[in-house]
Amino acid sequence: MSVSIKATDRVAAVLARDERLLEVLVSASPAFEKLRNGALRRTFANLVTVEQAARIARVDACGLLERLNRALTEGAVGGATDEAMPRAPAPELPPLPAALARTPAARIVDLDVREDLRAGREPFQRIVDAAKALPADGVLRVRAIFEPAPLYGVFAKRGFAHATERLGDEDWRVWFHRDAQRRIATGGAPAPEPKSGDDVVFLDVRDLEPPEPMVRTLEALASLPRGGTLVQLNVRVPQLLLPKLAERGFTWEVREQSPDLVRLFIRHKTA
Repeated sequence: MSVSIKATDRVAAVLARDERLLEVLVSASPAFEKLRNGALRRTFANLVTVEQAARIARVDACGLLERLNRALTEGAVGGATDEAMPRAPAPELPPLPAALARTPAARIVDLDVREDLRAGREPFQRIVDAAKALPADGVLRVRAIFEPAPLYGVFAKRGFAHATERLGDEDWRVWFHRDAQRRIATGGAPAPEPKSGDDVVFLDVRDLEPPEPMVRTLEALASLPRGGTLVQLNVRVPQLLLPKLAERGFTWEVREQSPDLVRLFIRHKTA
């Protein structure tokens, strides 16, 4: 019995299972057509997990996993399907913090890796080296042809927060900066810490494989009382979950508290 494809598998590993799975990906979203380009494939497929690829292509991650695994199980990996693939809404990017936008030019290091990615050159080491050379108050701005989601967790472990801008279809800019509080994003106004006596539910998903963390979180939110707080404990920022929270009428706040502990505070939107 073959091992199923997981959300954390890199796209390169998926295609190594069976090259014909490329057609399954392309049938799910035209965004995966870039994998036909050998140069782009060498970078994109090796860097990006299935979960991250779904985010970049704006398709439902659970649906994409189901489609890939069904193709493997049924042996139908060679053909595309006319079945519509659910489109996930583009994650709503928080506005660039005003303080970050006012960073003096002398403190900003710009690194454009778009041509590297198009040519199939791996830019990861260049990015890491640039971050290492930053002064304590420096900001690294990385330009890429797709949202560089794989970098978020890597840089979080190095003590960096990030802010992302979408400048065009193949033009993304991410600001990486050191943040003493490691508070990186909010989906609404920041709220105070829950106090004892409040309706607080803690949900630890650190040992679960995707998509279980998302499934269990949404199930728990279905019974969260008004005024209550759900605190999800995770090892990474759950990027695919955040737009679903907004769709369901919740605000959220992400706080990276250590390299392997992310707390996500979720509350009902107030009127």
